[in-house]
Amino acid sequence: MNATPVYLSAPRYVLGESEADHTSIEDLPRKAREFGMPPQASLWGWGSVRRTAESLETLAVRSGRAALDAAGTAPSSVDCLVLCSTRFPGGPRTHGGFVQTVLDGIGLANAAFTGVSLNRCTNLLVGLRTAQALVAAGHHRTVLVVTTDRITDEATRMESFALFSDGAAAALVSAAPQGPDAYEIVAGASAQETRSLEWTHEISVDLAREVNERILGSADMKIGDIDGVLHLNLYRPVVVLKERQAGFTAQQLFLDNITRFGHCFAADPLINLADRAASGGLRDGGHYLLAASVPGVRVGILLRKLPAVPPAAPAATATREP
Repeated sequence: MNATPVYLSAPRYVLGESEADHTSIEDLPRKAREFGMPPQASLWGWGSVRRTAESLETLAVRSGRAALDAAGTAPSSVDCLVLCSTRFPGGPRTHGGFVQTVLDGIGLANAAFTGVSLNRCTNLLVGLRTAQALVAAGHHRTVLVVTTDRITDEATRMESFALFSDGAAAALVSAAPQGPDAYEIVAGASAQETRSLEWTHEISVDLAREVNERILGSADMKIGDIDGVLHLNLYRPVVVLKERQAGFTAQQLFLDNITRFGHCFAADPLINLADRAASGGLRDGGHYLLAASVPGVRVGILLRKLPAVPPAAPAATATREP
């Protein structure tokens, strides 16, 4: 449990502006045969993907602004940016300009920043846990966490574990709730197995169970007390098998977005949280687990939904009798 309360607020996302059916993916029948996948779209959750012509910076700015707007938080109130991506373009000569574009675009002129990249599709949850630690330690009061990714080679839009969409997601992590859509960060944990980090290894159910035990133990909860799991949008059989083996029920999983737009890199847990909230699928006081697994790593963050607080009514203006 957190000694110092920390909150996640206003999860928001943007997706690539062009929607395409999975049948438009380059060499899909050949790749399906190569991966040993029968061409049954309903089985795998093949549906639509989103493509963008926008840059990573533009996606990051759009999602960051959306989170700030939803929270009603001024950019000047943000004192740190945690920026995540599976592949920052260029190198040391270009990264400064990349960060400047994002900071200026969102309006974070005086915010500190840090980058998260090596954690692959757990980047966002690692970034959120980093932000939580910074706030809990008193180093920063309001941190904006943004993850942004896009496919640059259409030949890689289909992999053996997912169809990829382009997009970005963002949320605020702070010492106080920001706006009407807020959650207390109850607990978090990560686990890894170094010898299994190479990408061809399978996702580990044992690591998921280990993370569950740490989170539930610190929160004095049982796995059935979790109202929903917001996981990565990998192929449906992969998600169902791995998460069920980790101890969750089918009712706790959120599978809708696998068909809607597939796997948006590390952004999936926040995207799924935002969409489940928008559809009325969250309850006040309910507990929701953001979860992400890649070969050799599992990360989880347990949230408790706070009741929505309506905006304060404007103060009445006193009038003087004539």
